[in-house]
Amino acid sequence: MFQGASSLNLDAKGRMSVPTRHRDALTEAAGQLTITKHPHGCLMIFPRNEWEKFRERIAALPMQAQWWKRIFLGNAQDVEMDATGRVLIAPELRASAGITKEAVLLGMGAHFELWDAEVYAEQEAEAMKGEMPDVFKDFSF
Repeated sequence: MFQGASSLNLDAKGRMSVPTRHRDALTEAAGQLTITKHPHGCLMIFPRNEWEKFRERIAALPMQAQWWKRIFLGNAQDVEMDATGRVLIAPELRASAGITKEAVLLGMGAHFELWDAEVYAEQEAEAMKGEMPDVFKDFSF
């Protein structure tokens, strides 16, 4: 299970360095990852075994979800973590999420979200101003 936030800087080639605390778990997956678009404007990064589970669920959706299949499956890119723990984020995917240099990597359980740092800060601040969703009404903190 991946959790926590990490501030990252992509290098000039568009590579991100995976935080050390996540490298061992990703190395167990042979460093094989899949990156695709997320409907909220960030990128999702899956270890390959988790991607395959997600991909099966998406592929099984009915025809009325065809555009979402295209968004998730059509934009998916398989990548490998290099020996120093870096992952190349394709230019098309970086552009779709508005990621240029400063980014935030969020552990979201079985996958990661990669956000442009400024966009994430703005959206998080906006969410914090609003009411919590109804699903939290009976949740105790």
